[in-house]
Amino acid sequence: MNNAQQTARVGLFFLLGLALIWVTFETLSDGKVFKDRGYTLIAGFESLKELKQGDEVRMAGVKIGSVEETHLSPSGRRAEAVLRIDPKVTIRENAVASIVMAGLIGTNYIGIELGTADAAALKDGAEIQTKVTPDINAIMSELGNLGKKLEGALNSITGAVSGDGKTPGLFQKLDKVVTDNSDKITATMTNLQDVTAKLNQGEGTLGRLINDPKMHDELVASVHEIKRVASDARTFVANAQAIIDQVKTGQGALGALVFDEKTATDLKSSVANLRAVSDKLAKGEGTLGKLLHDDSILRDAQAVLKKANTAIDGLGDSGPITALGVVANSLF
Repeated sequence: MNNAQQTARVGLFFLLGLALIWVTFETLSDGKVFKDRGYTLIAGFESLKELKQGDEVRMAGVKIGSVEETHLSPSGRRAEAVLRIDPKVTIRENAVASIVMAGLIGTNYIGIELGTADAAALKDGAEIQTKVTPDINAIMSELGNLGKKLEGALNSITGAVSGDGKTPGLFQKLDKVVTDNSDKITATMTNLQDVTAKLNQGEGTLGRLINDPKMHDELVASVHEIKRVASDARTFVANAQAIIDQVKTGQGALGALVFDEKTATDLKSSVANLRAVSDKLAKGEGTLGKLLHDDSILRDAQAVLKKANTAIDGLGDSGPITALGVVANSLF
């Protein structure tokens, strides 16, 4: 091999190395040799969940940057991810970032929810709001705990049904109950057969109701009569309610008596007057009271009537003047 061939091969390998370096650089820099690095945001989490440098930052499913660095906060109470954001993308102050898992075997990335358009934009070095989302490990752990709980519940059900060797289970208890009460169960079944046979033959009230169309019709008629009575009762209640409403509004004599103060006062006055009159009559005051309590007035009236009767009897034999004199003499 001469020097020319060796030099050509060395030059070819050099060019291939340069090409490989260029392709790698283009891939890592998205085809931009002197691209603008954009601005950074700080996202703090309790755990970064395997998030690492170089993972994507997406908003509404579109890549807008990458994770530039991960570290613990100065206080050591949380983990922080430094996000490098494309300078052409504006992120609002009320936007929220979370760690999202891209499939069961995919890598994690930062997902940012869109904020409102009227919110101010986050500046370089600002901290973005974050929220915690469950990861696959937490989900699997919860599923494992749920499986253990289900297994315990199934074991409890199995023990209750089949027993645990010391305490009989549900099936053993049912078998014992059936065995101990087989005679009673047989008698009960026999009674049920007798009852059904009587029902089929139309014996008893229920049997007649089932087999006798006339009794069925009478029962239906009774039900209709009960419905009619109930309807009449509802009508009566409605009328009574109407009367009560009229009384409440002061209509009619009863309404006026209950709600009209003047009518009530007049009624009280009338009752008081009647009571005063009855008291006077009871005491013998006044003409009617004396007539009720003084027998002398009654006797005088009877004597006057007797004299008048005698005078009238003597009028038949006397003239007018003589009759008048006789009447006057008899009365006075």
